[in-house]
Amino acid sequence: MSMIKKWGVLAVLVAGMAGVTVRANADTLLSPPSGYFNKPAVIAGAKLFAKHCSTCHAVSSLRYERLASDLGMSKASIEKDVMLPNGANYRMGMEPAMTQAEAKKWFGLPPPDLSHMVRALGVRFIYSYLQSFYWDPNRPSGWNNHLFPKVAMPNVLQPWSGIVAKNGQVMQPGRVTPAVFHQRVADIVAFLRYASDPSVFIRHKLGPYVLGLLVAFSLIAYWLKKEYWKDVHDNPSKRKK
Repeated sequence: MSMIKKWGVLAVLVAGMAGVTVRANADTLLSPPSGYFNKPAVIAGAKLFAKHCSTCHAVSSLRYERLASDLGMSKASIEKDVMLPNGANYRMGMEPAMTQAEAKKWFGLPPPDLSHMVRALGVRFIYSYLQSFYWDPNRPSGWNNHLFPKVAMPNVLQPWSGIVAKNGQVMQPGRVTPAVFHQRVADIVAFLRYASDPSVFIRHKLGPYVLGLLVAFSLIAYWLKKEYWKDVHDNPSKRKK
């Protein structure tokens, strides 16, 4: 991501924080399960994101058609499970169902575009943030976040996570087990990681061929070097000249 885009993302976050400092360091951040990033997880995350997040958040840099070319999803599946906002264009970026005017009215500021959020803040931050909501009746939405105090975003994953007090006490359990909740969050993070760098799977596919080409070139270069220097090594007298 260019420096301009990165600072643009961070500027939106800072504006939304209204002067509140994000509380995060390497010791407090959680890590997704090992091996969480793969095509099935990204596909699952895309479906979950469309159902729970795309009402408010855009991923404008990712066209729907990339899900077919990069992940192998069928157009019918994309249209059914991912293109949930009415009027979505298969060849355009993922736009939210909520308008900018509605977002400003309900949240004060439009929710940020998440196209490059993982590249700006990191996988561990997003994974931890989505699991750090707690019930706070003093907030307009009824929710607060340990990593992002006074955040405007409500806990849209509450049906999975349940309702938790600030001290960690479970006030109401979620509809799924903690393990399932953590896996679904990891899938959403996997999708956002892919969205921030859609060429990642293509690079992984081409990587072995590129390395093979470099090895072949190295062998050819070594053989040429031996050929060029053969006369010098075979005739020490030439080196004196």
